[in-house]
Amino acid sequence: MELTSASELEAQFVESAHQILADLVRGGAALGWIEPPSRDEVAELLGRVLSAVQAGDAALRVAYLDRRLVGLGYWLRYTRPTHRPHADLEKIAVDAAAHGRGVGRALTAALITDAREAGIEVLTLDARGDNTNALHLYRSLGFTEFGHLPDFVAVGEHRYDKVFYMLDFRQQGGPPPRPMARRRPADAS
Repeated sequence: MELTSASELEAQFVESAHQILADLVRGGAALGWIEPPSRDEVAELLGRVLSAVQAGDAALRVAYLDRRLVGLGYWLRYTRPTHRPHADLEKIAVDAAAHGRGVGRALTAALITDAREAGIEVLTLDARGDNTNALHLYRSLGFTEFGHLPDFVAVGEHRYDKVFYMLDFRQQGGPPPRPMARRRPADAS
C-alpha cells in the first residue's frame, strides 16, 4: 500500500478527518475523547500538528483509498528539553469502513520510519488496555510494553488500564545515543 497526498484533497482534509474521528469516538474508540470532538477541536489539533511538522518536531501521515481519506496518524517530539530526543505516537485513526485493510499498519509503519529518519531515539505510545487490536498491531511492529496503570482511563463509570509501549531505535541500529553532559564532582572542602 502506498501512502500519498494530493493538493486537491487538502481542502476537504479537516472535514474528512473530523468525520473519521467523530465517528470512531461515537462508536467507542479509544482516541482520548469521551464525546465526539467538534470540527473546531479537530482543526485546532491538526493545526498544532502541522506547525510541529513544519518545525521538524512531528510527522503526520494520512491514507486515502479511492481519493477518500480513510486514516491519519501522527507523532510529536516531546517538548521537555530532557526528553527532546524522543517522541510520542499520539493518534492512529482509521475509518471503520476501512478496518481490516492494512491502513493502520501502513500508517504506523510509515510513522515509525519517519521517526527513525528524524533521529528519534525512543518512540512511545499509550493505549487503552481493552484496545486489543491496536496493542497487537504495536507489538507486531516491534513495540514493547514498559508499564501500565490499572483502571486509569475513565469513560463514564467504566475504567480501563492505560498501557505504555515503546520502540527503542537505539537498540535497533537507530541513531547513536547523544553524549551525556558530564557533571563535575562537588568540591570536597
